[in-house]
Parts: sequence; C-alpha cells; structure tokens
Amino acid sequence: MKAIVIHAAQDLRIEPFQTEPLGAGQVRLRLATGGVCGSDLHYYNHGGFGAIRLREPMVLGHEVSAYVTELGPGVTGFAQGQLVAVSPSRPCGACRYCHEGLANQCLNMRFYGSAMPFPHIQGAFREELIADATQCVDATGLTAGEAAMAEPLAVTLHATQRAGQMVGKRVLVTGCGPIGVLSILSARRAGAAEIVATDLSDFTLEMARACGADHVINMAQTPDALAPYTADKGYFDVLYECTGVAQALTGAIAALRPRGVILQLGLGGDMSLPMMSITAKELDLRGSFRFHPEFATGVGLMQKGLIDVRPLITQTVPLADAEQAFRLASDRSQTMKAQILFSEG
Repeated sequence: MKAIVIHAAQDLRIEPFQTEPLGAGQVRLRLATGGVCGSDLHYYNHGGFGAIRLREPMVLGHEVSAYVTELGPGVTGFAQGQLVAVSPSRPCGACRYCHEGLANQCLNMRFYGSAMPFPHIQGAFREELIADATQCVDATGLTAGEAAMAEPLAVTLHATQRAGQMVGKRVLVTGCGPIGVLSILSARRAGAAEIVATDLSDFTLEMARACGADHVINMAQTPDALAPYTADKGYFDVLYECTGVAQALTGAIAALRPRGVILQLGLGGDMSLPMMSITAKELDLRGSFRFHPEFATGVGLMQKGLIDVRPLITQTVPLADAEQAFRLASDRSQTMKAQILFSEG
C-alpha cells in the first residue's frame, strides 16, 4: 500500500508502506479521506515545531475517515463497507491519568503522526489502516469529508468543556484557521451570546462570519480594533486563543473582563505572558490539549445536523496530488481545510 511520508522539511513522499496484521479487537480499514492539519503543516514546512523535531521518516495524518473492510476476532457492531470516523487518540487505559479519566493526558499515548516520542508514532495517511475498534465511530449519514472533520471538531469541543458555563457568554476567538472557526461553531452550540473573531486574513474572517461570528476584525488592517473592548477592565468572558502567538494572547487579555477564562489551544511554542494583568484581573488560564470522549460527541452533533462543518472543506485533492493539499493548506488566502481523497465508497 502507499502512504504519505515526511522525511524532512519540504521533503514529502508518496511511497510504499508495510501492511500490518489484523489482531483481536481491531478492524481493517480502507482510508477514505484525510484532512491536512496545522501540525502536519509544521512537519511539512519546518520539520517540526518548538522542540519537537523529525528524527526519522514518519507517516503524517490524524484527521481521517475510512471504510471497514475486515473485522478482527471479537469485534461486533461494525459491518464491511461501513463509513467510520477514526479517532487518532489511543490512550493505554492503564496509566494513572487514564484511571483518573484524563485519557488525553495518557502517559503512554499513541497519537497518529506524532514526533513527540521516538520512535515516532506513525500517522494515518495510508491506504490501509489497522485500528482498534474502540477508535472507530459510526459515521452513517455523513460524507467521508465530514467524518474526517471529527478530530478538529473534538479539539474545540474539549476546549468548550474546559471553559465551563457558556450560556450567555461573550466570546473572543483569536485566529480563524480551522480550529478557530470550529471554536465559533462549538461556542455557539454551547450557548454563547456574542462571538467576535480576529485574524490577519480576510478570507478566514469571512469564513468565521459565515459560520456564526457576530463581528470579525482584521488585525493587520486595524491593529487597535480591540481597544474599545478594553474599557472598564474588559468585555469578553471567554477567550479561545487559537494562534499560539504571544502578541495575539497579550492583546486579547486586555479585552477580557475580570475572572474571564483563557482557553489556550494554539501551539506555537513557549510565550511570555502578562502575568500582572492575569493576576490583577483574576483570569483563569486553562490549557486545552487534544480530546477523548468529545470525538464521538462531535460525530453525533454532525449526524444530527447541529454542527455543519461542510463550509470549512474548501479543497479536496486525490492521493496522487497529496503535496498540493499541503501547499494549499499553507495558503490562508484561499484555504480553510484541504483534504486528500484516498478512496471513494
């Protein structure tokens, strides 16, 4: 079978990859669609991010949907040809954090396409994938592209849960890539009363508006546009910080009201924080990392028509042109989510 393998920055290859045996409790899958994520782009454009660097070739990809082709011993509830969303999250289930219900903090996590450990955890961008049945969620009624959006949606659902009560809240979203726009959808579904979104790209801001933002601000054109929201110690109750850029976080903190909640989703490396402002306003700084149970929740919300991710899928390219998807995903003037078509149902 073929897989999409990153060897170094700008060195992406479609090459043969070994098949794996099917074990008990597992399913064999024919990959349908894969979405290019921000972390995939970090590996493609820079060979890693922060202290995390590629040290060996690695299959990329963790936003995928697939068709069931074979069931391993002991697997029930699935049928050949069934479309499933495949969670990349594979906690061990045995460590202290798994036992505490914090599966996303698993000490032995195997998350598709991650260079954090060595040897690296190989990703899911391969024509055939062996997955644990527990990773698979029935995606009946969805397109393969929608099902592949379950992973980034789960990221924002987890963040929204971390925020606590959302009904009636005023929300600021900094960064309107896929995670930022999905944060808008998640916050609105949770009951946010007002959502303001900022970015540097008119294209992404128009997408944010189309997906429910009440007001959008291009910070490149109007760098002081958040100033009116800083009066009387701030305006917003909740911040989804989706850029990982210190300047965006610092500017947003000034617009948060006392006892507001900062949800840090963006992963851009370590940042210097305005601790005096955080302390004086009694702000809650809450990291939000990955997800676990929210994956199935997201699939269910899409199936019920309560969250529509289809507008975010801006381009789909065939496997043979996979590198084009990475180039498109790097261009925020025309792309929200670029997906790769591995096979059709």
